[in-house]
Amino acid sequence: MSSSVNVYINNGSCDKLLSYLMDLDQLQLEEFKLCLQSPELLFGNFQKIPWANLKASDPVNLLSLLGEYFSERQIWEVTLSIFENMNLTSLCVEIRACTYYPYTVKSFDQERVRYRERMKAKILMMWDNMPWPEGHIYLRNVTEKEHKELKSLLYPNRMGAQPQTIVLEGVAGVGKTTLAMKAMLHWAEGFLFQQKFSYVFFISCHKVKEVKDTTFAGLLSWDWPDSQPPFDELMSHPERLLFVIDGFEEMDMPSNLDASPPCTDWFQRLPVHRILFYLLRKDLVPGATLLITTKEYRTKDLKRLLLDPCFVQISGFTEGDREEYFIRYFGDQNKAKKILRWVRKNENLFYFCSAPMVCWAVCSCLKRQMARSPCFQLSTQTTTSLYVYFFSSLFAKAEVSLSAQSWPEQWIALCSVAAEGMWFWNFTFAKEDLKHRRLEASLIDTLLSLNILRKVSDCDGCVTFTHQSFQVFLGAMFYALGGTKGSMGSPAKHEEMKVLLTDALADINFYWNQMTLFFFGLLKRNLAGELEATLRCKVSRRITDELLEWAEELGSYDIVFNRFEFLHFFECLYETQEENFVRQILSPLLEADLDIFGNLQLQVASFCLKHCQRLSKLRLSVTVPIPQTELTFTTETLDSHSKIHQWQDVCSVFCHGNVRELDLSNSKLNAFSMKKLCYELRSPRCKLQRLTCVAQGTGSLRKKEKWVQLGLTLHLDLYSLEKCQLSAAVYRGLASCLTSTQRTTRLCLGFNPLQDDGVRLLCSSLTHPECALERLVLWFCQLRAPSCKYLSDALLENKSLTHLNLRRNSLGDEGVKLLCEALSRPDCRLQNLDVCGGGSQGHSVGLMTPKGLQECGMQSDLWLMQGLFFPPFCLFHSLSGCSLTAGSCQELANALRHNHNMKILDLGSNDVRDDGVMHLCEALKDPSCALNTLGLEKCNLMPACCQHLSSVLGSSKSLVHLNLLQNDLEPSGVGILWKALKKSTCKLQKLGLKKELYDIVKGELEELQERGSFLRVKCKWDFNDLEDKWWW
Repeated sequence: MSSSVNVYINNGSCDKLLSYLMDLDQLQLEEFKLCLQSPELLFGNFQKIPWANLKASDPVNLLSLLGEYFSERQIWEVTLSIFENMNLTSLCVEIRACTYYPYTVKSFDQERVRYRERMKAKILMMWDNMPWPEGHIYLRNVTEKEHKELKSLLYPNRMGAQPQTIVLEGVAGVGKTTLAMKAMLHWAEGFLFQQKFSYVFFISCHKVKEVKDTTFAGLLSWDWPDSQPPFDELMSHPERLLFVIDGFEEMDMPSNLDASPPCTDWFQRLPVHRILFYLLRKDLVPGATLLITTKEYRTKDLKRLLLDPCFVQISGFTEGDREEYFIRYFGDQNKAKKILRWVRKNENLFYFCSAPMVCWAVCSCLKRQMARSPCFQLSTQTTTSLYVYFFSSLFAKAEVSLSAQSWPEQWIALCSVAAEGMWFWNFTFAKEDLKHRRLEASLIDTLLSLNILRKVSDCDGCVTFTHQSFQVFLGAMFYALGGTKGSMGSPAKHEEMKVLLTDALADINFYWNQMTLFFFGLLKRNLAGELEATLRCKVSRRITDELLEWAEELGSYDIVFNRFEFLHFFECLYETQEENFVRQILSPLLEADLDIFGNLQLQVASFCLKHCQRLSKLRLSVTVPIPQTELTFTTETLDSHSKIHQWQDVCSVFCHGNVRELDLSNSKLNAFSMKKLCYELRSPRCKLQRLTCVAQGTGSLRKKEKWVQLGLTLHLDLYSLEKCQLSAAVYRGLASCLTSTQRTTRLCLGFNPLQDDGVRLLCSSLTHPECALERLVLWFCQLRAPSCKYLSDALLENKSLTHLNLRRNSLGDEGVKLLCEALSRPDCRLQNLDVCGGGSQGHSVGLMTPKGLQECGMQSDLWLMQGLFFPPFCLFHSLSGCSLTAGSCQELANALRHNHNMKILDLGSNDVRDDGVMHLCEALKDPSCALNTLGLEKCNLMPACCQHLSSVLGSSKSLVHLNLLQNDLEPSGVGILWKALKKSTCKLQKLGLKKELYDIVKGELEELQERGSFLRVKCKWDFNDLEDKWWW
């Protein structure tokens, strides 16, 4: 405010202020002047009066100066603030009781009262202009409970903290805007927040988004048509302001706004989205409270913008509300509850009914259908069919002055508007939008009268769909109707449809999911007939062919990698109820990933899986309860019978003879459902090879063993029974399984207390001539030297075992000596031995997929995990962490001289030292030695060992991988190695070195690679790299 401006002060108020200043003695007056120079006492927003003007002023001149720089309200605030700072308590009490003090009850600001009245009238007008369809039942009135709900949002929480930013999020039509409007209305009526907020502002994002450039002050002035808002008061007390920002999803926030510098100027002209950005970020009004409403798909954007927001989920009608609505609508309680039971079974529809307008649409549709057809069957209805009948029943009696030839074109135009709006998240349409699509006024008037469209109260000439699901349905209907033009003009409609389906089925967005559900539901034959007969639409005859083409094209699209929503795809197919079409569209499907956590998921999985004739890989996470036993058929047990039959349909997929891999990880199957599953898996037609089950949490030992024993009867190729705490009885069953079939070739018993007795039982089957086991993992099994004797004897007789993993068992030198009795025999077939101690080797487990191995965690309830630990190339013989010394290396070196089958040997995390390396290198120099991989990670090696290794690297024709990680070789040792590595006779391709040592030779390595060398240096082994799979 310029100092040349004189602010008018009421005479009575001026006299009173002057009397307070006159009461000050000279020292107090000087202190008062000094305080006027303090920004803290001026609230940071008021201008400072130059000291030259203040210095010689008496009380009269001082008051005149105050009038030049401050408004009347500000003078009172500054005076009170300074008196409080000067501890003039009695004067402060007088000011607060003074009639002219602007915040006293006696002189309550009339302007604020007028603002409350204006806002009350505005909200009530918006409320009155909101069209409610005939027969709609409004359940909630202004009640004490509602007041409590609103208070809980804007008053301190249990921790005593006051939330300053509250976000009401939820799907369309559940009451977010209604709740925000009521908060403002109850404030305007004086019921709520009287002591908390002086002003409450309602900002409609839909209304302001059409504004070009304006100021924040200009936005606030919209609700002061006859005067200016009290900006001084608003700026000086931001903590007493509440901004209700409705419909954030309507705003388009450019991504580059995050880098914008703060803006605090209320009068700076800016694009409206920038003003809202600065308001949300608390730049413009730092202490104000924000109440924001948004649809849930914009929640992420808000989290990025807001400081410490509190998100409140608005869920709409509760189950009790829905029940009350149905009972009041149908009048007959028994009839209403019967209908509601059916709606509950249709989980999608029941969820939609959380929106009051959907409740009305469902009830009105069902009531008309039942009146029209006494034989109307609820059980045959889908969500899509209800929406079709809703629209057709409304238009059956509607009088629309359109010619018969115009109807198809008008429906395509309307549906095109809806579809384009969905692409661009536009839910409000101006006159120009409708005119551009050539929608006739008579159709628009009819849609408004039928409550399919409604006028937008704060946007002249704009319309929106009464509920967003109406727009979603009509948007889906656009792709089912005839015509080739897309909703956006280009590309063509069928191409646009393919993009929609592919994107929607790789996205969990609620509205896209709804749209695809409706689209597939419209393929139901009788619905196409209903649309053509009642709405006079023309459904495309090529739509099923185009969908089958799209399904074929999915073959080139990595649906697993791109997180294809199989379950939603199956829900869409279930919505069609056309089994022939479902069988055709699922015929190319080779793999599927389904989480069956509820009745709907079980229902759609059972409907679709039985038609997946070529499915080869299936992941099922089944947590829905399935009844334990067959029940006597009654009305009460109908649902249980349905679940049992649905589970049987799911299990029947294995009888097609194509499923090779099954993953039941995180499933919770009871004994009854397991028996049903195993019955199908034992079928001669079942060709299952790999079974995985990683269960979260812990289960009883008895239950684990029961599942394992059930699994052993399946005679699979591969078993992994990690962390199952198996008993001797299970080991006997396992031994029997290995000898009763030549099918099992891979077995992992890691992390079980197998001990020496368990190995003895196991080795009795390894010596059996019918045993075909090729790969055996016994890591962390509490084995000692006696186990090596049993294994050695078995290796002498067994002609199939090529891979043995014994890492992290206390075998000691004695155990290795016993093993080497077999290893030193030329006819011993073992190729890969792992006695590593873990080191950097992770215990990753994965299911083979077309892309390789996907990692999955090993949990304590692991059972029947098959085909995961053994890549198709080779594992190593692992003796890591087995308490070995140089003495063991001497025994192993002797074995290597005689056994030319050994390819991989890992001795990591053992006390090998330089002497052990010396023994091994002597064997590696033998031209007949076939070892190609040697693991010496964390083996306490020193630079001296590099001399032995260097002699081998320059001459060995087989060694291509050498791991020396976590050894202190020092630069001198690496220098010795590098001399050998640079020789043309060196065949090494991969070398593990500590990073600081790698940095020393990095430049020379690059030169070698430029000259054609294949050598790579690794500072960490990446076990997701296919080229590193040999290592673990």
